[in-house]
Amino acid sequence: MSPDLDPTPIGDYAVLGDGRTAALLSRAGSIDWWCPPRFDAAACFAALLGGPEHGRWLISAPDATERTRRWHGDSFVLETTVRTPTGTAVLTDALPTRERGSEIVRRIRVVEGTVRFRHEWVVRFGYGAVQPWVHRIHDRHGGAIQAIAGPDRLLLRGDRLPRPVRDGDRHAHQDDLTLTAGQELHWSLVWTPSWEPVPRPTDGAAELAEAANGWGRWARRSHYRGSFREEVVRSLLVLRLLTDRDTGGIVAAATTSLPEDPGGVRNWDYRFCWLRDAAMTLQALLEHGYREEAQAWRQWLLRAVAGDPADLQIVYGIDGRRDLTERELDHLPGYAGSTPVRVGNAAVGQVQNDVLGEVMCALALARDAGIEESTDSWSLQSHLVEALIGTWEQPDRGIWEVRGAPRRFTHSAVMAWAALDRAVRAITEDGLPGPVERWTAVRDRIRAEVLDWGWDADLGSFVQSAGARHTDAALLQLSQVGFLPADDPRMVGTVAAVRAELEIAPGLLLRYRTDRADDGLPGTEHPFLACSGWLADALARQGDVDAAEQVLTTLTGLATDLGLLAEEYDPGTGRMIGNVPQALSHLAFVRAVHQHDLATGDRP
Repeated sequence: MSPDLDPTPIGDYAVLGDGRTAALLSRAGSIDWWCPPRFDAAACFAALLGGPEHGRWLISAPDATERTRRWHGDSFVLETTVRTPTGTAVLTDALPTRERGSEIVRRIRVVEGTVRFRHEWVVRFGYGAVQPWVHRIHDRHGGAIQAIAGPDRLLLRGDRLPRPVRDGDRHAHQDDLTLTAGQELHWSLVWTPSWEPVPRPTDGAAELAEAANGWGRWARRSHYRGSFREEVVRSLLVLRLLTDRDTGGIVAAATTSLPEDPGGVRNWDYRFCWLRDAAMTLQALLEHGYREEAQAWRQWLLRAVAGDPADLQIVYGIDGRRDLTERELDHLPGYAGSTPVRVGNAAVGQVQNDVLGEVMCALALARDAGIEESTDSWSLQSHLVEALIGTWEQPDRGIWEVRGAPRRFTHSAVMAWAALDRAVRAITEDGLPGPVERWTAVRDRIRAEVLDWGWDADLGSFVQSAGARHTDAALLQLSQVGFLPADDPRMVGTVAAVRAELEIAPGLLLRYRTDRADDGLPGTEHPFLACSGWLADALARQGDVDAAEQVLTTLTGLATDLGLLAEEYDPGTGRMIGNVPQALSHLAFVRAVHQHDLATGDRP
């Protein structure tokens, strides 16, 4: 089987979510990715990383001459208007919230003339590897198509169900529909454990309305009216979509193995909870008044890292589990032929000394927002800080999770400083107990060492790691955590050096140059969108609000028509690259806008 070397562009996908899982829907109307009932479950639609034979759910107008999409208000209910030579139709798609299981609701409605549709339903559990037992069932609620394999069951109900077809080894359900103005059809696809009773049908129209209203209620809690209002609210909604509503865990992205280097090996599974990314997300949400999410994440953190502080991981499963063994799916050809396709993530075993810094900064912000520490939460932080004191000097893999040799990364050491700094401030400003003299001494020692080996006077900049002669976009965060004032000449020089070395298009930065910093992998990268947010933040802190606004405008101009940001962007092809939607990209944008607004006096 040859891979599709010209697949649907990553930026053409919409994301639908219910707070437990997410689905990716192409502009053409194909759901090519869905992992019920959890973000990190095995996909039953995996065409995103292969072809239709790996599972998809297509409802499309093959004669379409124009497709325009929009969200229903501040929600993840998608409305696609399709125009054909003979008529116009509106397709509506959403993942409504369910008490149990997960569900996709789809509706087509013809508003003018006559429109022809193709309906195709191909289910393959196990990331496209497992062909289920598919058959029609009849109960007192009417007919349905049931697909079962092992623990998984999908149940498709609707006004008109597709018919089974078999073309060689290809097993699918298909239907051709022609509808006229005023006609409307609904379908509901529900995942439940295979051993449970068949669920009752739902009211699709009511579920679509409630889904829109639920997201809208959450968005209105922000009350944000500053600059970039539409883009900020959409980014906040993305961060909420990536937050599990049961556990409070925050995943880094909704997908796995969308490549950083199309055709290459830089393909990773991001459907897990990185402490770093989650802590940064928490800070973005807190800055916009979302305290409940902060409390839920703190409880998730207590559960996930409970035990010996020496066993702290940098990433956990959504439910806090620790075993995220990385493996390769050889049966999938990968997006644009990018292999291997990976599930799980070997970074779970890495040492990354920066992580506790992000966590402590987030928890300090939570205290500032009025969320009181519990005895357990402060005890956890104290033990983690003590463990960090014994390890911060060791070489690590850094924020970019390099798979080459460990190094003493400047950013990692600065974030270790930030962890001690927030711990000291918790004692001196918030009255919490702790060995303030010893922690202060360690904090000051870290700062002195970073200023010694992390600063290169000849370059006029901080460098990526001890002994290096190149920069790293993560250095832009040094002023965010208060290591040095933003207008300190060393920070001004660092921002200028980072831009000179890593900015390959206006406002777009590489994380680092792979030809200068060996990360243990072949291939190259594209601009990492979170770095643009960090640049805008640094410029705003330096008082250059016009330059910061230019970078923010660049970011908003790159977002898809639905306001989504992936991990990276290729300015050569004008396409999104990497996993999508990427929490780090959205949260960096939101926090940079917040800093821009503070700098201009336009307080949110």
